[in-house]
Amino acid sequence: MISSQMTVREVAAQVPESTRLFETLQIDYCCGGNRPLTEACASAGVEVDSVMKQLSVLDKSAPTERAVDFQKLSLTQLITHIVDTHHVFTKSEMSRLRALVTKVIGAHGANHPELLTVGELFQRLCADLEPHMFKEEQVLFPYIIRMEKAETVLLAPFGTVKNPIRMMMMEHDTAGDILRKLRAVTSDYRVPSDGCISYQTLYQALQGLEKDLHQHIHLENNVLFPKAVELESR
Repeated sequence: MISSQMTVREVAAQVPESTRLFETLQIDYCCGGNRPLTEACASAGVEVDSVMKQLSVLDKSAPTERAVDFQKLSLTQLITHIVDTHHVFTKSEMSRLRALVTKVIGAHGANHPELLTVGELFQRLCADLEPHMFKEEQVLFPYIIRMEKAETVLLAPFGTVKNPIRMMMMEHDTAGDILRKLRAVTSDYRVPSDGCISYQTLYQALQGLEKDLHQHIHLENNVLFPKAVELESR
């Protein structure tokens, strides 16, 4: 049963497809997933009773209509999904959007100086995510996979898996803050009346990147990392 006193993280874990609803309502379910649903709804300016009704409908969906239950995946399967789906997408979009950001700023920056801030924030996001994903793929994720397959206790080079996880979550918070600033400076990605196709494409792509990063961070913060810590403690 879903309760309004549950954290957003707990709701997302119990009803995986709720993340789509949270995305639509701009309820933070990744970095801010530890807040009670009532508090998160108030922050997003939506009625918690209305959200509860919509969640109730989702919770009763037929199994064939439900999203993948990531809680049931092994850690190795979950990591494979994160890397092959979210890391690949993020790297591809960052590479593609660098040129597009420069093009749109060149064409419209004089009339829309907020685009300069968009460019700066996007560069900060890339500078945060590129080394972040590298550390996950080269250090943390391989260790978690080895830990899942090991029959005896592994000696972690970083003492405990909690240490790199704590750092990754701090970096997630940084990325989440940049995403919020991007949404604010673009007025929720509203394209001005004189915006060209490239302008529209840029804002659509940034919004798509935001949505994917929310799901990406949610899977790590709320599913993968807690399961890894639990496995180590056992």
